Amino acid sequence: MPELSHRRRLLVLAICCMSLLIVSLDVTALNVALPDMQRDLHATTSGLQWTIDAYTLVLASLLMLAGSTADRIGRKKVFLTGLILFGVGSLLCSLAPNLDSLIAFRMIQAVGGSMLNPVAMSIITNTFTDPRERARAIGVWGGVVGISMAAGPLAGGLLVESIGWRSIFWVNLPVALAALLLTLRFVPESRAPKARRPDPVGQILVIALFGSLTYSIIEAPSSGPTTILPFAVIAAVALAALLRYEPRRSEPLIDLRFFRSVPFSGATVIAIAAFASLGGFLFLSTLYLQNVRGYDALHAGLWMLPMAVPMFLCAPLSGRLVGSRGPRLSLLVAGAAMTVSAVLFAAFDAETSNVSLFLGYVLFGVGFGFVNAPITNTAVSGMPRAQAGVAAAVASTSRQLGSTLGVAVVGAALASGLGASSYEKAFVSASVPGWWVLVGCGVAVFALGALTTGRWARETAERTAEKLESPETRRPTGVTA
Repeated sequence: MPELSHRRRLLVLAICCMSLLIVSLDVTALNVALPDMQRDLHATTSGLQWTIDAYTLVLASLLMLAGSTADRIGRKKVFLTGLILFGVGSLLCSLAPNLDSLIAFRMIQAVGGSMLNPVAMSIITNTFTDPRERARAIGVWGGVVGISMAAGPLAGGLLVESIGWRSIFWVNLPVALAALLLTLRFVPESRAPKARRPDPVGQILVIALFGSLTYSIIEAPSSGPTTILPFAVIAAVALAALLRYEPRRSEPLIDLRFFRSVPFSGATVIAIAAFASLGGFLFLSTLYLQNVRGYDALHAGLWMLPMAVPMFLCAPLSGRLVGSRGPRLSLLVAGAAMTVSAVLFAAFDAETSNVSLFLGYVLFGVGFGFVNAPITNTAVSGMPRAQAGVAAAVASTSRQLGSTLGVAVVGAALASGLGASSYEKAFVSASVPGWWVLVGCGVAVFALGALTTGRWARETAERTAEKLESPETRRPTGVTA
């Protein structure tokens, strides 16, 4: 791809950020609408989990395919296709007559979404070639998550109270259209020098693994072991088959050699832990504020601002820190703040006091605001540019898998604790196991941030990049396509 002017690079960054905005805004705004959707569509707790997880599950399953496809046939083509599908899916969601239809249309939306964020990150990586400039661009990219967090709950609350929950999906349409037109005009086409062939077996195994695992967790509280056990077995078999099959391919869906890089592996696990924490945090907070405290969607959105504003302010600061000092400090701040926030809820019932609730939200916002930039930068900075799409897709997959697991695990824990009791009487005590899960996620972010950012870790990243670029290691010995 030819070198672009500084102004053109900034314009490309803005267009890519628009795709992140609609995907992130959709999730955060929808969380505020969950109680209204529950009443309107007569949904159970597991039904609410599926409205979130059907979307994130499809995203997690298809992101790596989208990244490798974009590297092969052209990132601009795939990005445009994703915008169209996301817009069509959003329109269908706004017209859904029942819960089953909404879940199905969310999956269509997710197919389009899978072609947006990882491809946009790959476009950014190939547009901003200077490491410091790239880190700043990724910081801006992370700041968009903060914007969506700040605007999502408030905008969602306003829309739900004034028009209804269906209007949340309408917001996506003009943004997707504007991004589509701007992409056609200003974003240059790019692709990897060597096309990667499809890996249908690997793709099927990934879908089987993620789908069966998520189903097992969500349905566990309401289904017996005989129902859940087969899906748990499918997940285990799919994982084992994936680990055995992928290294034998010359061009796998998941290049397991990436994980020889300690920073890359650390960033992957940190992304799962951080976004599991975010998914669980939003799920518990939304249901508590509206179903226990009795706030309407607008006031629930306002209560989330103490979490959203620090996310917005800390994300670009984290990007600058990563660019100037590396990822360690940002990850340590993120892990510490997220852990302390979750401990307030798990051990001290922070929900029951306005002061402690406010403090818990602020701390979580600070922590999550610092975590996104180091995840993304670490995932893509040590990899060859030709593999940028796949590397970015693995990082994005980790995020969505984390969100899926967070909602599934925390929601299952909540459903088990509630039983037949009402939200008002049992919610705080029933949510405690879920909050302890989030404490564990915060500890994982802190510990892995310390362990995977030292000299030894950087040396493993350098060796991995050399092997990935070395012609004699691109095709494993004795492997046939």
